[in-house]
Amino acid sequence: MTNVANVRIGVMYDRDWAPEGLPGFARRAEALGVDDLWVVEDLGWNGGVSAAAVALGATRRLRVGIGIAPAPLRSPALLAMELATLARVFPGRLVAGIGHGVREWMESVGVAPRSPLSLLEETVTSVRALLRGERVELDGREVRLDGVQLVHPPTEVPPVVAGVVRPRSLELAGRVADGTLVAEGHGPSDLENIRALTRKGGAGPEHTLTVLSFTCVGDDPDEVARTLHPHTEGHGAWLGRPQDEVFTVSGTAARAADDIRALRDSGADTVVLRIVGPEPLGQLEALLAQVKG
Repeated sequence: MTNVANVRIGVMYDRDWAPEGLPGFARRAEALGVDDLWVVEDLGWNGGVSAAAVALGATRRLRVGIGIAPAPLRSPALLAMELATLARVFPGRLVAGIGHGVREWMESVGVAPRSPLSLLEETVTSVRALLRGERVELDGREVRLDGVQLVHPPTEVPPVVAGVVRPRSLELAGRVADGTLVAEGHGPSDLENIRALTRKGGAGPEHTLTVLSFTCVGDDPDEVARTLHPHTEGHGAWLGRPQDEVFTVSGTAARAADDIRALRDSGADTVVLRIVGPEPLGQLEALLAQVKG
């Protein structure tokens, strides 16, 4: 683990990067010393489970996270089967993120649920039970499983985390998931409230917070700001907050390392860097050198 005490450092393989570049990127990231590599599943981009398999197969120790599988697109039984296969072959190296999915995208393929909260709760609950080797009987509002059980459940059950944003969904994450995956743009001032909402849902001290963050490392503050601008502008609109309140890990390597420490001090267990701008692996190397120093 990198030398920021009590926090894992991860890097995202961005959805806009071609999938054939993933094996080399994963190997290089592992050589640089990151703890995690996270892949993305967004409609029309890449498949999260297949991308995770590529990254796991290309590396030897990296933990690989799926961020996130949209529950409406995934049968819980099939998702559990896929996750169990990866967890059996690569024990202890997988984290499975599940979320609501973007409503408009789910509508565009005819799978938008009547109740997104019910679907997410029933999906996370049933996937976790199947991964534990249980026989699942569920006649829910959105999910029906009639005595489904995995023949090859994992020997080491991977954590299932909920990628959610809104208060009721954060409470749900605390109630049914092993952890919460926090979207880009949330900073230290947000994490206390997020922790409170997951605790309200029933989360214990073992419930993890994984925080995604837009990242740009460079010595020219104007260039860093220009590079981040389209990302923070769009994300601010999605989060419903001013662009200047969208948190990033950015600036000089020393400043970016301080941003990681601030997230850690506010409750993050893992910080996943979504690096934007040129030479992402070079940016990662510079930041890790500062963090380790």
